[in-house]
Amino acid sequence: MSLTALYGARVYDPANGIDGELRDVWIQDGKIIAAPKDPGARASIRVNCKGMIIMPGGVDMHCHIAGPKVNTARKMLPEQRRRTAPMARTALTRSGTLGTVPSTFATGYLYAGLGYTTAFDAAVPPIAARHAHDELQDTPILDKGFYVMMGNNHLVMEQIAKGHQGLTDAAVSWLLNSTGGYAVKLVNPGGVEMWKSGGDGYCGLDEEVTHFGLSPRQILTEMARSVDRLKIPHPVHIHCNHLGIPGNWTTTLETMKSLDGSRAHLTHIQFHSYGGTIEDQSTFCSQVPELADYVNNHPLLTVDVGQVVFGETTSMTGDGPLGHYLHKVTGRKWFSGDVELEGGCGIVPITYRDKSFVHSLQWAIGLEWYLLVNDPWRIAMSTDHPNGGSFLAYPEIIALLMDRGRRQEVLDKAPAGVAERCVLAELSREYTLYEIAIITRASPARILGLQNKGHLGVGADADVTIYSRDDDIQRMFELPRYVVHHGEIVVDDGEVKSNSEGKLLHVAPAFDQDMIPDIQDWFEDHYTIQFRNYPVDQDYLTNPEQVPTTIS
Repeated sequence: MSLTALYGARVYDPANGIDGELRDVWIQDGKIIAAPKDPGARASIRVNCKGMIIMPGGVDMHCHIAGPKVNTARKMLPEQRRRTAPMARTALTRSGTLGTVPSTFATGYLYAGLGYTTAFDAAVPPIAARHAHDELQDTPILDKGFYVMMGNNHLVMEQIAKGHQGLTDAAVSWLLNSTGGYAVKLVNPGGVEMWKSGGDGYCGLDEEVTHFGLSPRQILTEMARSVDRLKIPHPVHIHCNHLGIPGNWTTTLETMKSLDGSRAHLTHIQFHSYGGTIEDQSTFCSQVPELADYVNNHPLLTVDVGQVVFGETTSMTGDGPLGHYLHKVTGRKWFSGDVELEGGCGIVPITYRDKSFVHSLQWAIGLEWYLLVNDPWRIAMSTDHPNGGSFLAYPEIIALLMDRGRRQEVLDKAPAGVAERCVLAELSREYTLYEIAIITRASPARILGLQNKGHLGVGADADVTIYSRDDDIQRMFELPRYVVHHGEIVVDDGEVKSNSEGKLLHVAPAFDQDMIPDIQDWFEDHYTIQFRNYPVDQDYLTNPEQVPTTIS
């Protein structure tokens, strides 16, 4: 049993109240352990971290790194591969394509090189779960999982419409068990189904969803309650209706109000915080203060940001009508895919330009969210990779949060009118390293219900990022000195040292097994695939770890 000591660093471990204290971190068998009581105890591996900073490994709770939409986006963008040199192959690592949608193995190496050790794909239709598992297995180093799309799932919507609570819970649980998924994802609930039925996909919360006799508001409230009843660790994960549309903030606020009394996580909240009207771009403005105030006063709500960063990227989403809207706005190529009885997706290349009024305001709106949510434990860093930009932009975002002057420099160069339509210039708050450790590690782990992630307490997974101190904060977070995953040094001064497989994190909530015949009867009446062939067998999951379905 090898013993490793990381000694001499300043440790930032918010989950355990450690704020830059000079401490040693001890590791054994892939776990954090208490410092040996024997003063003469010697570690077989000693890493000199004097003058350095230690944090838990990063946790990205919302990104798009696996599944059919990601694979389709890779195929859509051959021009990126032609002009972007591939990641070089080494004696240990594989070569991989880069661009805005990196290949599977490049994704693992890039995340690890940034100090991240855990990531979750945010939108996989149940029927595509096997494909997602194949891609995640091909993504090295990271521990990972995915959220299962259910907001437009016919099986689920029918049970909600009938008011059958027991079958709703059974359907939700069966889908999670059948897919090896981690959480319940709602994408434009009801709206995608309306789009597939010939509508525009931008229905209000109280409009009737075609063929089902229920509203998006009913889907939201009943799914949130079902997730709570099933004691799933992560709350219902919501991509609100009307994403990206001027004036959508009222829908977002109504969504929040509909969820009162239930846990809920609202994702890429930046894209849902817009005032103004779609008819007049000059009215486009931030409504973050009103929405953040509601979040601040409702402790069952959490958010991640979906920060926009300037540059080329790719929009990919389970929100098919949004993909079509972006195609019309940008004129860029477009892919739309419907998934039988389960949802759809839209993919469009996009470039965020710092000379664009709209794009600059989106950039400011994301930063407002970080600065106006009072409790950093209820907000997590995200770019909705790659929708708002690459996860590789996290160090840039950290630098902006820690330096008001740097934010102001960008704002000063923004197109006329941007500063007047948001409150960013008025916000003097600057994040500390302790708060950065919360929103990039401790908070997403807690929101996800991962008791062994995001901290360095005894029993935690030995996922550790070690930074050399640098006055240039962006550079410091871009280039960790060491990255440790499950007790193994996987990155040393920028060089990947491991090709190890991470864990597949999933849940398997219990439910009334007597409901399975009803689910099977419905399934065999509606699907083109056999019921027995639909679930992903447990032995198909690579290095699985089942996270307990309990709410602390």
